[in-house]
Amino acid sequence: MIQSEIVIKPTKGLSSLRLGEVWEYRELFYFLVWRDIKIRYKQTFLGAAWALIRPLMGMVVFTILFNKVAGFAVEEVPYLLFTFCGVVAWNFFSEGVMGASQSLLANANLISKVYFPRVIIPAAAILAGLLDFAIAFSLAIILMIYFQFVPTLTILILPVFVFLTILTSLGIGFWFSSISVQYRDVAHALPFIVQVVFWITPVGYAANKIPEDYQVVYWLNPIVCVIEGFRWSMLHTGTMPLSLVALSTGMGLLLFITGLMNFLRMERKFADVI
Repeated sequence: MIQSEIVIKPTKGLSSLRLGEVWEYRELFYFLVWRDIKIRYKQTFLGAAWALIRPLMGMVVFTILFNKVAGFAVEEVPYLLFTFCGVVAWNFFSEGVMGASQSLLANANLISKVYFPRVIIPAAAILAGLLDFAIAFSLAIILMIYFQFVPTLTILILPVFVFLTILTSLGIGFWFSSISVQYRDVAHALPFIVQVVFWITPVGYAANKIPEDYQVVYWLNPIVCVIEGFRWSMLHTGTMPLSLVALSTGMGLLLFITGLMNFLRMERKFADVI
Protein backbone atom coordinates (compact mmCIF):
# COMPACT_ATOMS: atom_id res chain seq x y z
CA MET A 1 0.00 0.00 0.00
CA ILE A 2 1.44 3.35 -1.07
CA GLN A 3 1.25 6.07 1.54
CA SER A 4 1.45 9.74 0.70
CA GLU A 5 4.18 11.79 2.31
CA ILE A 6 4.04 15.29 3.68
CA VAL A 7 7.18 17.30 3.07
CA ILE A 8 7.56 20.25 5.39
CA LYS A 9 9.72 23.01 3.94
CA PRO A 10 10.67 26.38 5.45
CA THR A 11 8.80 29.30 3.95
CA LYS A 12 8.91 33.03 4.29
CA GLY A 13 6.34 35.78 4.68
CA LEU A 14 2.64 35.20 4.14
CA SER A 15 3.40 32.23 1.88
CA SER A 16 3.94 30.24 5.08
CA LEU A 17 0.23 30.61 5.81
CA ARG A 18 -0.43 27.78 3.30
CA LEU A 19 -4.13 28.44 2.82
CA GLY A 20 -4.51 25.12 1.04
CA GLU A 21 -3.39 23.27 4.15
CA VAL A 22 -5.63 25.36 6.35
CA TRP A 23 -8.57 24.25 4.21
CA GLU A 24 -7.43 20.61 4.30
CA TYR A 25 -7.43 20.70 8.10
CA ARG A 26 -10.86 22.37 8.34
CA GLU A 27 -12.32 19.34 10.15
CA LEU A 28 -9.70 19.72 12.87
CA PHE A 29 -10.60 23.40 13.04
CA TYR A 30 -14.29 22.57 13.52
CA PHE A 31 -13.34 20.03 16.19
CA LEU A 32 -11.23 22.59 18.09
CA VAL A 33 -14.06 25.13 18.01
CA TRP A 34 -16.57 22.57 19.28
CA ARG A 35 -14.14 21.32 21.93
CA ASP A 36 -13.54 24.87 23.22
CA ILE A 37 -17.29 25.44 23.42
CA LYS A 38 -17.81 22.23 25.44
CA ILE A 39 -14.88 22.99 27.75
CA ARG A 40 -16.30 26.46 28.39
CA TYR A 41 -19.43 25.01 29.97
CA LYS A 42 -18.16 21.65 31.22
CA GLN A 43 -18.91 21.01 34.89
CA THR A 44 -20.52 24.43 35.35
CA PHE A 45 -23.59 24.98 37.51
CA LEU A 46 -25.28 27.58 35.31
CA GLY A 47 -23.87 26.51 31.93
CA ALA A 48 -24.67 28.83 29.02
CA ALA A 49 -26.46 31.19 31.41
CA TRP A 50 -23.05 32.73 32.13
CA ALA A 51 -23.19 34.24 28.65
CA LEU A 52 -26.12 36.33 29.95
CA ILE A 53 -24.97 36.85 33.53
CA ARG A 54 -21.62 38.46 32.63
CA PRO A 55 -22.99 41.26 30.43
CA LEU A 56 -25.93 41.82 32.79
CA MET A 57 -23.59 42.25 35.76
CA GLY A 58 -21.43 44.61 33.72
CA MET A 59 -24.51 46.61 32.75
CA VAL A 60 -25.59 46.94 36.39
CA VAL A 61 -22.12 48.01 37.58
CA PHE A 62 -21.74 50.63 34.86
CA THR A 63 -25.23 51.96 35.47
CA ILE A 64 -24.45 52.46 39.16
CA LEU A 65 -20.97 53.95 38.66
CA PHE A 66 -21.38 56.07 35.56
CA ASN A 67 -25.10 56.85 35.40
CA LYS A 68 -26.14 57.12 39.06
CA VAL A 69 -22.87 58.26 40.66
CA ALA A 70 -20.98 60.10 37.90
CA GLY A 71 -24.15 61.37 36.23
CA PHE A 72 -23.38 60.16 32.70
CA ALA A 73 -26.45 60.09 30.49
CA VAL A 74 -27.27 59.44 26.85
CA GLU A 75 -29.91 61.34 24.96
CA GLU A 76 -32.76 59.40 23.34
CA VAL A 77 -31.39 56.01 24.43
CA PRO A 78 -31.97 54.23 27.77
CA TYR A 79 -28.63 54.11 29.55
CA LEU A 80 -29.11 50.44 30.46
CA LEU A 81 -29.46 49.52 26.79
CA PHE A 82 -26.58 51.80 25.80
CA THR A 83 -24.26 50.15 28.32
CA PHE A 84 -25.39 46.61 27.57
CA CYS A 85 -24.45 46.95 23.89
CA GLY A 86 -20.99 48.17 24.91
CA VAL A 87 -20.50 45.34 27.40
CA VAL A 88 -21.54 42.70 24.84
CA ALA A 89 -19.01 44.02 22.32
CA TRP A 90 -16.24 44.29 24.93
CA ASN A 91 -16.84 40.78 26.33
CA PHE A 92 -16.63 39.28 22.84
CA PHE A 93 -13.33 41.07 22.23
CA SER A 94 -11.68 40.48 25.62
CA GLU A 95 -12.63 36.81 25.89
CA GLY A 96 -11.42 36.26 22.33
CA VAL A 97 -8.07 37.90 23.07
CA MET A 98 -7.59 35.96 26.31
CA GLY A 99 -8.57 32.65 24.73
CA ALA A 100 -6.43 33.09 21.62
CA SER A 101 -3.41 34.32 23.59
CA GLN A 102 -3.43 31.24 25.84
CA SER A 103 -4.44 28.75 23.14
CA LEU A 104 -0.97 27.52 22.14
CA LEU A 105 0.07 26.73 25.71
CA ALA A 106 -3.28 25.06 26.32
CA ASN A 107 -2.68 22.81 23.30
CA ALA A 108 1.01 22.11 23.96
CA ASN A 109 0.62 18.32 23.76
CA LEU A 110 -1.15 18.54 20.41
CA ILE A 111 1.43 20.90 18.93
CA SER A 112 4.41 18.80 19.98
CA LYS A 113 3.00 15.53 18.59
CA VAL A 114 0.93 16.28 15.47
CA TYR A 115 1.58 18.41 12.41
CA PHE A 116 -1.12 20.83 11.29
CA PRO A 117 -1.29 24.58 10.53
CA ARG A 118 -0.88 26.10 13.99
CA VAL A 119 -2.76 29.22 12.94
CA ILE A 120 -6.07 27.42 13.37
CA ILE A 121 -5.58 27.12 17.14
CA PRO A 122 -6.00 30.82 18.10
CA ALA A 123 -8.61 31.22 15.36
CA ALA A 124 -10.69 28.40 16.85
CA ALA A 125 -10.42 29.93 20.34
CA ILE A 126 -11.90 33.20 19.09
CA LEU A 127 -14.68 31.72 16.97
CA ALA A 128 -15.76 29.54 19.91
CA GLY A 129 -16.77 32.81 21.61
CA LEU A 130 -19.34 33.48 18.89
CA LEU A 131 -21.83 31.32 20.78
CA ASP A 132 -21.59 33.49 23.90
CA PHE A 133 -21.87 36.57 21.70
CA ALA A 134 -24.98 35.21 19.96
CA ILE A 135 -26.66 34.47 23.30
CA ALA A 136 -25.84 37.92 24.69
CA PHE A 137 -26.91 39.58 21.44
CA SER A 138 -30.27 37.82 21.68
CA LEU A 139 -30.76 39.39 25.10
CA ALA A 140 -29.87 42.79 23.62
CA ILE A 141 -32.69 42.34 21.10
CA ILE A 142 -35.07 41.46 23.95
CA LEU A 143 -34.03 44.61 25.83
CA MET A 144 -34.62 46.68 22.70
CA ILE A 145 -38.14 45.26 22.48
CA TYR A 146 -38.71 45.91 26.20
CA PHE A 147 -37.66 49.55 25.87
CA GLN A 148 -39.71 49.84 22.67
CA PHE A 149 -36.60 50.80 20.75
CA VAL A 150 -37.03 50.07 17.05
CA PRO A 151 -33.77 49.46 15.14
CA THR A 152 -33.14 51.14 11.80
CA LEU A 153 -31.51 49.81 8.65
CA THR A 154 -28.11 50.59 10.18
CA ILE A 155 -28.34 47.28 12.05
CA LEU A 156 -27.51 45.59 8.73
CA ILE A 157 -23.99 47.02 9.07
CA LEU A 158 -23.45 45.28 12.43
CA PRO A 159 -21.67 42.25 10.86
CA VAL A 160 -18.95 44.64 9.66
CA PHE A 161 -18.13 45.58 13.26
CA VAL A 162 -18.35 41.95 14.37
CA PHE A 163 -15.79 41.12 11.68
CA LEU A 164 -13.55 43.99 12.86
CA THR A 165 -13.76 42.57 16.39
CA ILE A 166 -12.66 39.16 15.17
CA LEU A 167 -9.89 40.66 13.05
CA THR A 168 -8.49 42.73 15.92
CA SER A 169 -8.81 39.88 18.42
CA LEU A 170 -6.97 37.57 16.04
CA GLY A 171 -4.18 40.08 15.51
CA ILE A 172 -3.61 40.58 19.23
CA GLY A 173 -4.07 36.85 19.86
CA PHE A 174 -1.44 36.01 17.23
CA TRP A 175 1.02 38.40 18.88
CA PHE A 176 0.56 37.22 22.46
CA SER A 177 0.14 33.51 21.74
CA SER A 178 3.37 33.32 19.73
CA ILE A 179 5.36 35.36 22.27
CA SER A 180 4.00 33.44 25.27
CA VAL A 181 5.39 30.17 23.90
CA GLN A 182 8.91 31.45 24.57
CA TYR A 183 8.20 33.88 27.41
CA ARG A 184 5.66 32.33 29.77
CA ASP A 185 5.36 35.40 31.99
CA VAL A 186 3.47 37.13 29.15
CA ALA A 187 0.41 35.16 30.29
CA HIS A 188 0.63 36.91 33.67
CA ALA A 189 0.87 40.37 32.11
CA LEU A 190 -2.00 39.90 29.66
CA PRO A 191 -4.92 40.30 32.12
CA PHE A 192 -3.40 43.56 33.34
CA ILE A 193 -3.01 44.84 29.77
CA VAL A 194 -6.61 43.91 28.93
CA GLN A 195 -7.80 45.71 32.07
CA VAL A 196 -5.94 48.88 31.08
CA VAL A 197 -7.47 48.77 27.58
CA PHE A 198 -10.88 48.29 29.19
CA TRP A 199 -10.68 51.62 31.01
CA ILE A 200 -9.59 53.52 27.88
CA THR A 201 -12.44 52.02 25.85
CA PRO A 202 -15.94 53.60 25.83
CA VAL A 203 -17.79 50.66 27.36
CA GLY A 204 -19.76 52.66 29.92
CA TYR A 205 -19.62 56.06 28.25
CA ALA A 206 -19.73 57.59 24.78
CA ALA A 207 -16.54 58.29 22.85
CA ASN A 208 -17.56 61.94 22.41
CA LYS A 209 -16.93 62.43 26.15
CA ILE A 210 -13.23 62.49 25.28
CA PRO A 211 -11.94 66.02 24.53
CA GLU A 212 -11.74 66.77 20.82
CA ASP A 213 -7.98 67.34 20.97
CA TYR A 214 -7.49 63.68 21.96
CA GLN A 215 -10.02 62.09 19.60
CA VAL A 216 -7.46 61.00 16.99
CA VAL A 217 -5.24 59.37 19.60
CA TYR A 218 -8.26 57.81 21.29
CA TRP A 219 -9.55 56.23 18.06
CA LEU A 220 -6.19 54.56 17.49
CA ASN A 221 -7.74 51.92 19.73
CA PRO A 222 -9.71 49.83 17.19
CA ILE A 223 -12.13 48.66 19.89
CA VAL A 224 -13.39 52.23 20.16
CA CYS A 225 -14.66 51.87 16.60
CA VAL A 226 -16.12 48.45 17.42
CA ILE A 227 -18.12 49.58 20.45
CA GLU A 228 -19.26 52.85 18.90
CA GLY A 229 -20.15 50.88 15.77
CA PHE A 230 -22.22 48.38 17.73
CA ARG A 231 -24.21 51.18 19.33
CA TRP A 232 -24.55 53.17 16.14
CA SER A 233 -25.77 50.18 14.11
CA MET A 234 -28.11 48.82 16.81
CA LEU A 235 -29.33 51.98 18.53
CA HIS A 236 -28.51 54.58 15.90
CA THR A 237 -26.83 56.71 18.52
CA GLY A 238 -23.51 58.51 18.50
CA THR A 239 -21.46 59.59 15.53
CA MET A 240 -19.12 57.61 13.30
CA PRO A 241 -16.69 60.09 11.66
CA LEU A 242 -15.40 58.40 8.53
CA SER A 243 -11.83 59.57 9.06
CA LEU A 244 -11.72 58.17 12.60
CA VAL A 245 -13.48 54.96 11.56
CA ALA A 246 -10.88 54.51 8.81
CA LEU A 247 -8.12 55.13 11.36
CA SER A 248 -9.45 52.53 13.81
CA THR A 249 -10.09 50.01 11.03
CA GLY A 250 -6.58 50.54 9.71
CA MET A 251 -5.11 49.92 13.17
CA GLY A 252 -7.14 46.71 13.51
CA LEU A 253 -5.92 45.55 10.10
CA LEU A 254 -2.34 46.48 11.00
CA LEU A 255 -2.55 44.46 14.22
CA PHE A 256 -3.88 41.49 12.29
CA ILE A 257 -1.24 41.55 9.54
CA THR A 258 1.73 42.12 11.83
CA GLY A 259 0.45 39.61 14.37
CA LEU A 260 -0.07 36.98 11.67
CA MET A 261 3.39 37.57 10.14
CA ASN A 262 5.06 37.32 13.54
CA PHE A 263 3.06 34.16 14.31
CA LEU A 264 4.12 32.53 11.03
CA ARG A 265 7.74 33.55 11.59
CA MET A 266 7.84 31.91 15.02
CA GLU A 267 5.64 28.93 14.13
CA ARG A 268 8.54 26.70 13.07
CA LYS A 269 9.93 26.85 16.64
CA PHE A 270 6.71 26.11 18.51
CA ALA A 271 7.10 22.33 18.72
CA ASP A 272 10.69 22.64 19.97
CA VAL A 273 10.15 25.38 22.53
CA ILE A 274 6.71 24.57 23.90
